[in-house]
Amino acid sequence: MSGGIYYWQLPNRHKAIVKSYVFEKLGIVNPNWKVDNRQQTYKMISPEFYIDNIYKSMEGPKASNYVQLTQDSAVVWLTGFQVRALDAKSLKTISKDFICHTNIDFNDVKYYSSFHLEKRIGTQFPRLTSLSHGLESFSFPKGYGVPMKGNELLYVTTESLNHNLPDANFWIRHEVDIKYSKEPDLKPLMSRTAFIMLPYDKWDPYKEPTDPGTNQCIPVETKNHSYDDGKGNKLSGHWVIPTGKNTYRSSINEQLQLQDSLRLHAAAIHVHPFATQITLYDKTAQKAIFTSKIINHKGKIGLTRIAPFASEEGIWLYKNHDYEIVLDVNNTTATPQDMMGSMFLFFYDKELDAILRKN
Repeated sequence: MSGGIYYWQLPNRHKAIVKSYVFEKLGIVNPNWKVDNRQQTYKMISPEFYIDNIYKSMEGPKASNYVQLTQDSAVVWLTGFQVRALDAKSLKTISKDFICHTNIDFNDVKYYSSFHLEKRIGTQFPRLTSLSHGLESFSFPKGYGVPMKGNELLYVTTESLNHNLPDANFWIRHEVDIKYSKEPDLKPLMSRTAFIMLPYDKWDPYKEPTDPGTNQCIPVETKNHSYDDGKGNKLSGHWVIPTGKNTYRSSINEQLQLQDSLRLHAAAIHVHPFATQITLYDKTAQKAIFTSKIINHKGKIGLTRIAPFASEEGIWLYKNHDYEIVLDVNNTTATPQDMMGSMFLFFYDKELDAILRKN
């Protein structure tokens, strides 16, 4: 009885973790991934996910797997990513509304050490990119890719989602594709993660309403996606939006860490339902670098499409300019909703290109 009471008091995210663990131990779910690596596309199918409730972003059942693209240390180039939701038995494609995150992480110590770039270790969270609802696939522009030693490991986590079916009772899987090339003449990209962080009252974080003039937010929770600004003030990257239209913005200069001018060639976007557009903005030049238009479902909660950014020519970002992310939202429901605004930005890596060409 105590265990049952404890379980029903858990938030959805933790209930999903408990259920997945129990299903695995009882043999109901096979925890192994199905893997296929042919034609320079690494395909893998996740274990089964049980959809039995409303699972908002970062709440649903999930699974993780290590990926090794080749058996040797020759350089390969990551060129694109894709995730699909499948029926657990037939493996036929079903609605993408059951796809939350698919995160691709790397070991920054091994990655940078293998290219003799040890000074970069620990400077950024080692997440290469992320797919999410509305952006289930993207590719780098022609001639560009992210290089890595083929036998180094990537760590892939894929998570399920369900915004609209409270009486759900079925099983799904995710198929994740990582596309790569062995061509030697691509140009290398480096990844930088940038996202909106808004201040909140650390003494009373859920106090509302907040003062619009202070750009403060109400965090979804204070344990995850909570940061310190270095002055003792708390910031949240996962916050609550009220009903109606609002605009949120924050500086990303510290996240970009621009030591010199860099040329931007691609961006993968992550937002939640009710976002309408997100912009990388140059405050110094007072102009948008690019704006990603976001299409929401009609008649239900979800994202139809998030426009990625890709450019062979590239756009310059400058060390002495100030940059911010600007997010526009329109909560068309009568209740508050959760929100994030993130970008995985890919810049031409001149230093790594010189190392690769020398070798």
